[in-house]
Amino acid sequence: MGLIRFFKKIEPDKAKHPFMHTLYDGFFSFVFVPNHTTSNGVHIRDGMDLKRLMTFVVIALIPAYLFGMYNIGHQHFQAMELYPGFWEAANLKFFYGLIKILPIFIVGNVVGLGLEFYYAYKRGHNIEEGFLVTGALIPLIMPPDIPLWILAMAVVFAVIIGKEAFGGTGMNIWNIALLTRMFVFFAYPTSIAGDTVWVSGFVTLKAGAAVDYSWWHTGLMNTIFDWFGWLKYETSGVIADGFSGATPLSIAVESGWDAVVARYPNGTSDLFFGTIPGSIGETSKPLIILGGLFLILTRVASWRIMLGAILGTAITGIIMNLWGATPMMEIPWYYHFTLGSALFAIVFMATDPVTAASTPKGKWIYGALIGFVAIVVRVLNPAYPEGWMLAIIFMNTFAPLIDHYIIQNHINKRLKRA
Repeated sequence: MGLIRFFKKIEPDKAKHPFMHTLYDGFFSFVFVPNHTTSNGVHIRDGMDLKRLMTFVVIALIPAYLFGMYNIGHQHFQAMELYPGFWEAANLKFFYGLIKILPIFIVGNVVGLGLEFYYAYKRGHNIEEGFLVTGALIPLIMPPDIPLWILAMAVVFAVIIGKEAFGGTGMNIWNIALLTRMFVFFAYPTSIAGDTVWVSGFVTLKAGAAVDYSWWHTGLMNTIFDWFGWLKYETSGVIADGFSGATPLSIAVESGWDAVVARYPNGTSDLFFGTIPGSIGETSKPLIILGGLFLILTRVASWRIMLGAILGTAITGIIMNLWGATPMMEIPWYYHFTLGSALFAIVFMATDPVTAASTPKGKWIYGALIGFVAIVVRVLNPAYPEGWMLAIIFMNTFAPLIDHYIIQNHINKRLKRA
């Protein structure tokens, strides 16, 4: 209580210093849990406020962050045919990924939270914590070498057009993290699509291309590694002959499923455990499943949406297998979950409570249609084999309509009984 009284004493005057009060209020609400309890009446309050919901999602993302950092470094050294064992040169791989992901995280959050602060100040509203999850998701769905200026522009577009134009946190129609990725995909496709974007640290992925280290690698980190006698970054590395940074999904589109299995030494286990090129947080399926179970157990995310999306994906994949007219249709339906961002999208994107359907039956329909649309786009559209972003954004648009018809159907049934 003494700490709260101290912060109350230094609270800026809202009339004289509105911007400073906005900043103060945002910090105060982030640090302290609201003291709202039920004292009388029929209304019940639980301990789950927006801040705690956001915190649980961020906790669920931590394993994907840690693995994503490490895998950035692992794929970087695979390109030079150095340290082929996953745990070899662990210090080089982890800190390489950390140096890559930190600027992406900082730029995304500074730009996004800066816009949130500005709009809260202009409207005289309290600062919401809604962007905390968006800011945590955005780095995980980006390639490790995404140009930071493109990322900043994408965040500005998504927050202003997709969120603030509709009234701010809780009022947006589309998932803001996916809207950020969509902006990058359509405005700057070469920065997020193709083989060369998924392996970091080289100007190109051509054989013989030299490694491109910064002072952070060869100056700061090498100095620290030298203190402990660890391996250091060497500037003489070049891309090995025959190396391809293609993702499994792009290989499947070009050459079919057999080429995907042949590409990786451990076959499909590499796809499942995530030692493959891809967006930073989408590759490790066990850690994504772990995060999903955490969200289900804490009741932060809807298991109905997750299971509905899994069933929709499986059924559509089976239908495509029976059709079998193209190599993509012949991919075994259960391997669609290990390709691309399928599981990450189901667990962390489709379940966004603001943009998803909210009725129990509507969640089943919403999830199933996401799985259906995603596989149809992935299999039948060779120009864009990763269909999850478009499927979720598309179903975000129709989520209110789904809920409307579900509720209207319930009303009509009760009217008939009355």
